[in-house]
Amino acid sequence: MQGASTGIVYGGLKYQARCIADVRADPDHTSFLAGTLSLKEENEVHLIRLSPSGNEILCEGLFYHQNEIWDLKSCPYDSRILSTVYTSGEAYGASVWKIPEISSQSNSPQLDQLVSLDEHTAKIKSVLWWPLGKHDKLVTIDERNIFVWSIDSSNKIAKVISQESVGMLHNLSGGAWDPHDRNAVAAICDSSLQCWDLRTMKNANAIEHAHIRDVDYNPKKQHILATAEDEFGIRLWDLRMPKIPLKELPGHLHWTWAVRHNPDYDGLILSAGTDSTVNLWQVSVGSEDSAIDSPRDRRSRQIDPLLNSYTDYEDSIYGIAWSSQDPSVFASLSYDGRVVVESVKPYIQRK
Repeated sequence: MQGASTGIVYGGLKYQARCIADVRADPDHTSFLAGTLSLKEENEVHLIRLSPSGNEILCEGLFYHQNEIWDLKSCPYDSRILSTVYTSGEAYGASVWKIPEISSQSNSPQLDQLVSLDEHTAKIKSVLWWPLGKHDKLVTIDERNIFVWSIDSSNKIAKVISQESVGMLHNLSGGAWDPHDRNAVAAICDSSLQCWDLRTMKNANAIEHAHIRDVDYNPKKQHILATAEDEFGIRLWDLRMPKIPLKELPGHLHWTWAVRHNPDYDGLILSAGTDSTVNLWQVSVGSEDSAIDSPRDRRSRQIDPLLNSYTDYEDSIYGIAWSSQDPSVFASLSYDGRVVVESVKPYIQRK
């Protein structure tokens, strides 16, 4: 199903971009951070907000960031703190930053670097914050290792408290932190998804034979996660039964790069990829305590899970983010730097 786009467009990013994040810790606004990816120009982080009327996207802050931004996350408990993974040519790095007081600056200010996550010798890929609130740990993933950091932002201190190598036979590219378990992280490997226990720093589980580009845990149901895969689309998994996916949704014509569960509406999922399309899905995976589908679950399987395809893009889409403040709203970022904010209210089933 394709619907005409009614999204609100923000065209303030001057350069190519692939990173967008919801500002979960902002209690009063639907806010997002977007970062650019220019090889020759000084890059920028944009703080954008949906206007109170919902008809306009406002730029609330523009901050210089010297290097290309390949990963961008907003701190889930402090709206002025964020992390980036960046490169300056050959060298990769990661830092935690603080947004300066906007009102006291007349020009676009630099971000205040709180800590540099500089213990990595391999190419760093991703910084993970525990998604559900205050936590004094960070996880970073490079091509060969998983690090756990102790972070003290107020005193600008970051220390590695544990580290584990996945070995030279493997190549990590990212991951996600389980919102139901502070000790569980899913790491994307070459042809598998590896689930790590941060207490022992050992591989506790794995989904094999899957070429995954993104992973996201279901915030409402434990053990359930979604993966975005090269040639297939997205798959839903129960980690207690990792050999066979619960659902397979082949809704993209090219590589699927991103997948996100809605923070509030269970079963509502976004996917996006290099086919310049964002897909909105409604997928039921049944109750947690029932191995046998109910008649209602069987009926739901017969309904097309694809609610809508947003196709009003001219470039690949690498970034999508739901709003935590208004879960009926999401933002997507195409490689040409175009942010589109959409409402999915017409597709939300009344409870």
